[in-house]
Amino acid sequence: MYRLLSLFVLAILVTNCTFVQERYPTLPPGPYRGILELEYNPIVPNPKGAPIAEKTDLEFDEVLEGALPFTFDVVYETDTTFRMEIHNGEETIIVPAADIVTGRDQLQGRDTIRIDFPVYDTHISAYHEENVIEGVWVVHYRDNYRIPFKGYFGKGHRFTPLRKEPTADISGTWEVMFSDKDSEYPGIAEFTQNKNHLTGTFRTETGDYRYLEGTVQGNKAYLSVFDGSHAFLFEAKIGDDGSLVGTFRSGRHYIANWKATRNAEASLADPDNMTRMVDGTPLKFSFQNSKGELVSLDDERYQGKPKLIKIMGTWCPNCMDEAVFLKEYLQENETQDLEVIALAFERYGADDERSMAAIRRYEENMDVPWPVLLAGSSDKTEAGKALPMLSKVISYPTLLFVDRNNQVTRIHTGFNGPATSQYADFKRSFDTSVRELLEGDASK
Repeated sequence: MYRLLSLFVLAILVTNCTFVQERYPTLPPGPYRGILELEYNPIVPNPKGAPIAEKTDLEFDEVLEGALPFTFDVVYETDTTFRMEIHNGEETIIVPAADIVTGRDQLQGRDTIRIDFPVYDTHISAYHEENVIEGVWVVHYRDNYRIPFKGYFGKGHRFTPLRKEPTADISGTWEVMFSDKDSEYPGIAEFTQNKNHLTGTFRTETGDYRYLEGTVQGNKAYLSVFDGSHAFLFEAKIGDDGSLVGTFRSGRHYIANWKATRNAEASLADPDNMTRMVDGTPLKFSFQNSKGELVSLDDERYQGKPKLIKIMGTWCPNCMDEAVFLKEYLQENETQDLEVIALAFERYGADDERSMAAIRRYEENMDVPWPVLLAGSSDKTEAGKALPMLSKVISYPTLLFVDRNNQVTRIHTGFNGPATSQYADFKRSFDTSVRELLEGDASK
């Protein structure tokens, strides 16, 4: 009898311990809906009177102006560590467990989380409780730049769970004109619509806007992307004539209007003819690498070898796309003695210490097999002064193809990455140009 009672008590204790144990002491695993509040949007349910029962949750279903949504998953790797998977269209961005820190604010008595995007030098800092995360996204290379952030567990939709019948299918190619307070610039939109679901990108003469995802609701279209660097929000109205008119927001610091009309033959300036060498000015530079060593084209390592010179910034997602492509190309192809040098133009002004730290983070996280040199400030006027042999610096990235005699054979401005229809064409032309460099002679 005593033995049976002891076993009964032990079973109760074990059951109780299992019940009260918190298997996931920080965030529950599964889907989340994240929102960056580019504009302040107070939610006031039915301000004219008591909430109507069937419309009580309407404010959470409708799209709020200036709210940039994205979706992510929390995926546990052990009982206590997890990674974050951010979804933008076809792309999934992994934030490893090593870049996520959880804790407890003893003064506030609240659980905390910090999610770092080390390559871009940004992070999310937030409190979390009862399946809600609330905090800010902080961009370190901009002064006092913070955008309110919220995350909701169990929400799988991006803009809205509503399924309003679209007034049109906007799949296809569109000729676009953006206009901001300073200028106008052209673009090409590439959209794929499946009922309410919308994906696509915009190509411009300086690069693409990467993987966008959103929805079409009635006569309105919405797209967004958040990747730790880009925080883009596109909103548009479908006109009776089939055209699109809308706004484009980049974080809290930039807004432009845009208009689009269908045009399958839309084109942009040739990226191989936008930047040129200044006549009579040789390709020369000398900048420090992340170890503080001076690197120059005159170094013995580069004598008589073909080279690729990457003009880039560690803060630039298009530059990262180009680097991923180039790294894969070098791994998959026999490139003999081809050398690559990256010239980084950073967003810290004259603060070389912070710029060098950013380069070291980039090298560590990207594991690139080429040196990254600090060439100066990301201001394009200043970048032009650092590289006076170029007509101007138009875009990050810009890629120079240099033969064995240090003659520039091609300059490609911008980058149409894997989110665009032009990516396959670029890869083919890139391979052709590299083959020509490798087959060239080193004769003077």
